[in-house]
Amino acid sequence: MPAVSKGDGMRGLAVFISDIRNCKSKEAEIKRINKELANIRSKFKGDKALDGYSKKKYVCKLLFIFLLGHDIDFGHMEAVNLLSSNRYTEKQIGYLFISVLVNSNSELIRLINNAIKNDLASRNPTFMGLALHCIANVGSREMAEAFAGEIPKILVAGDTMDSVKQSAALCLLRLYRTSPDLVPMGDWTSRVVHLLNDQHLGVVTAATSLISTLAQKNPEEFKTSVSLAVSRLSRIVTSASTDLQDYTYYFVPAPWLSVKLLRLLQCYPPPEDPAVRGRLTECLETILNKAQEPPKSKKVQHSNAKNAVLFEAISLIIHHDSEPNLLVRACNQLGQFLQHRETNLRYLALESMCTLASSEFSHEAVKTHIETVINALKTERDVSVRQRAVDLLYAMCDRSNAQQIVAEMLSYLETADYSIREEIVLKVAILAEKYAVDYTWYVDTILNLIRIAGDYVSEEVWYRVIQIVINRDDVQGYAAKTVFEALQAPACHENLVKVGGYILGEFGNLIAGDPRSSPLIQFDLLHSKFHLCSVPTRALLLSTYIKFVNLFPEVKTTIQDVLRSDSQLKNADVELQQRAVEYLRLSTVASTDILATVLEEMPPFPERESSILAKLKKKKGPSTVTDLEETKRERSADVNGGPEPAPASTSAASTPSPSADLLGLGATPPAPAAPPPSSGGLLVDVFSDSASSVAPLAPGSEDNFARFVCKNNGVLFENQLLQIGLKSEFRQNLEALTVVVERLEPVDPGEDVLQRTSGLDGLGML
Repeated sequence: MPAVSKGDGMRGLAVFISDIRNCKSKEAEIKRINKELANIRSKFKGDKALDGYSKKKYVCKLLFIFLLGHDIDFGHMEAVNLLSSNRYTEKQIGYLFISVLVNSNSELIRLINNAIKNDLASRNPTFMGLALHCIANVGSREMAEAFAGEIPKILVAGDTMDSVKQSAALCLLRLYRTSPDLVPMGDWTSRVVHLLNDQHLGVVTAATSLISTLAQKNPEEFKTSVSLAVSRLSRIVTSASTDLQDYTYYFVPAPWLSVKLLRLLQCYPPPEDPAVRGRLTECLETILNKAQEPPKSKKVQHSNAKNAVLFEAISLIIHHDSEPNLLVRACNQLGQFLQHRETNLRYLALESMCTLASSEFSHEAVKTHIETVINALKTERDVSVRQRAVDLLYAMCDRSNAQQIVAEMLSYLETADYSIREEIVLKVAILAEKYAVDYTWYVDTILNLIRIAGDYVSEEVWYRVIQIVINRDDVQGYAAKTVFEALQAPACHENLVKVGGYILGEFGNLIAGDPRSSPLIQFDLLHSKFHLCSVPTRALLLSTYIKFVNLFPEVKTTIQDVLRSDSQLKNADVELQQRAVEYLRLSTVASTDILATVLEEMPPFPERESSILAKLKKKKGPSTVTDLEETKRERSADVNGGPEPAPASTSAASTPSPSADLLGLGATPPAPAAPPPSSGGLLVDVFSDSASSVAPLAPGSEDNFARFVCKNNGVLFENQLLQIGLKSEFRQNLEALTVVVERLEPVDPGEDVLQRTSGLDGLGML
């Protein structure tokens, strides 16, 4: 770059900056700036033509005023005129002003593009560098359209100077990031790869940055870069610091280029050529060996550069996942960092070991550090490091250590930061389900989870424990007994009341033989929590009460008295009032057989991906969970003892909601079993989940569905005995849906069980 002559000091600019700094108040500064703006405006509009030096000086003042936070609405044309100057300092100020102040939609863009084209064609390396810097700084789509085809030619031209090649590579990278569709792939791609062999390491560094980005979307175009990158990396790693003196940073040869080359290699699988693969393995082993050597300097810059190359090499080893020896060595090296005094190194070590835990080659090696990770979870001051420790415990968990890890995470949960409690709850729930050999342990763990962090237990968690209890006959009695004992605590979290209400409503009969948990005691225990709960929980408990009427006829009168009370029949909440009225009517007029049919036990839920895992993926991002779960799936069994099914897509469109997960909506149901014999007549068909027990629709009934496209109510199904109607009401984003079931033939009043059902419990209790 040419030296600035003494006459280019711009004394007027220095005086103006000094005046601004000496202002005692904001008002004085604004007054001085307005005075200067008026002077500059008069100079630009004057009859006398300004020389290049004056234009440069005034444009510099405008640029300084803009950087102080004031708007500039003139002087742009004068800056464009500076681009045509042959003096470096004037052209430099013109490009600087344009890079900072000119909008990409400016009317001057065409004039600017013409000036840039002239400088690029001048073959003057200084002017070409200024033009390329301006293109990269502006980076607009108009710039990409004008120069995306020209810059690659400059980059691969044989007579282009090294400094211009560097600028051209980075400029092209900038245009590709802003407008990738405007950068054409062509013959230049094969030639730019060979820049990795350039003698100038600055050119190699810039070219590596460009190729790494281009290779992510066009891997086949740059596949030949792998062998060249390995060759260049080998020369850097095996060289002494004196060989690359200009690019050695605190005794570490070319650390930035080494990191970029290692990242480029992560765009591709392990090399197929044995020679190239062997050379790469040798490079990675050398990097790991150097990490064990005593430091050549005590300064932090040396350790930072050395560790940057080391961690990138470990990332490449993890990416290839093909060399067991390297993976184990990488794990051992990271294990040394787990107790390092530098917080950033501990964080990075935990983060990298999370990925290593998903490899079959290094999983066992990661598990050897479990005590160190647990200690970090208890003693680490930085919350972000503790969170990574939780992630690593989750990643290294398997059947051999699941109970230990879950116990430690539950212990930490009591004092954990509020920001990560929900995530820990999800992970504990997933691990307890995935690695539960004894499902009594799973039930105990989830109830303990609700006790410790009930506010952070989402619906997905307690929905899932209900699903598992319903699907496994061997744990139903234990779950009922355990939840009954947990509810006896003076203060219970509402989620525990929900779980208890549901499980006792379904399986309370399994513990009713014990005098300590008789039907009346079960009811009194649940009802003692009723007035302390929210409306949805009260609605669930009312469904439990009607279930008790079916399970325990001896408490029928007591439950009817509760349902008949004014606090229920005249409740201000429509949902609770309607349930109380309908359940009271159902318990009064329905026969034993009809009650047994309507209130029969919930059928098993169809097995598919846990909704808790879907929620964790949504919270953490698919990429942080999916790879680990795919590896764990090979080492684990599903909840019901079979192979774990492939997970559904984690997109918002396909992730089932918690209620849909429980109700089994959107999933292919299992083959229906034979319908049980019943004396309830058509009522069984209406309430049955089994497709085989539903009578076929009458001819022409399909046409009834089309009516609801334009209407809010109408007849959904009708035959000589039964009519089913549908009424819907909309208020903004809310919908009230009413299903009307009517028998068309005269019936005995004692058999008129239920003419209208609406607001059915989302958990399927009725």
